[in-house]
Amino acid sequence: MTTNDSRTWIITGASSGLGSALAEAALRAGENVVGTARRIDRFDALKARHGRRLLAIEHDVRDTSGAGDVVRRAIDEFGRVDVLVNNAGAGQVGAAEEITDGELRDMLEQHLLGPAAFVREVLPIMRRRGSGAIVQMSSQGGRMSFPAVGSYSAGKFALEGWSEALAGEVAPFGLRVLIVEPSRFRTEFNAADVLRTAEANASYAEVTGAVRANMSEADGVQEGDPERAASVIREVLEAPDAPLRLPLGAEAVRNLTRTYRGSLDDVQKWAALSESADFPGLRPAARPF
Repeated sequence: MTTNDSRTWIITGASSGLGSALAEAALRAGENVVGTARRIDRFDALKARHGRRLLAIEHDVRDTSGAGDVVRRAIDEFGRVDVLVNNAGAGQVGAAEEITDGELRDMLEQHLLGPAAFVREVLPIMRRRGSGAIVQMSSQGGRMSFPAVGSYSAGKFALEGWSEALAGEVAPFGLRVLIVEPSRFRTEFNAADVLRTAEANASYAEVTGAVRANMSEADGVQEGDPERAASVIREVLEAPDAPLRLPLGAEAVRNLTRTYRGSLDDVQKWAALSESADFPGLRPAARPF
């Protein structure tokens, strides 16, 4: 077993995009990385630069039964796990009527069930150490949605709700959860062979046609810089007052600010009518949170 005092990361989907940028940043800082990907050959260049401090493992995040083996190999190789980054996933475009059960289930498997399996495996290790961080790579689409991205947002919304509860559960053990909500970054996310598109229903052409085109046209011109994003995530992880949610990129800041303000306006506008649904004269509910 190779052990040292360097921080060790497990990063799913580490061969490309934000996962690759985070892996590169950690390795350059002298830390260890266990990276997973569906094709292990995509780690060849990273392995050539950093050698044994990178442990590359072929794994599909939808294989929840395989998460434990990845974590065990990390412990065998480096003796510790300090940061888990649930990054693997893919986008999908299609209206609700266009998306099949299988396509919707696939989004949930990639963006909720896969990450949950990894979290369950690393928590006992982190609890024993009394330290650790779990980074959940969500999306601005995990707090807002729009036509043609409902199935993708379903997985990210689910991940965020699950992770918000998780943060409260693990805080007493000295563990932290960071939900990252990126806008568009210069990755393969929008590439034709990566972004999934459901078979189009002509009835929705005027509703989703512009979105479908925009999603594909964004490939290669996204404003977000993955290397800068990795630097920001690392900085926030070191901050004692780190937020639970981190919008990442200027577009995410703009869109989520508008979303939150709109939601608050709706709550306030309808508050009196909403409150009238309670039995009159009762004390407010007391809850342990």
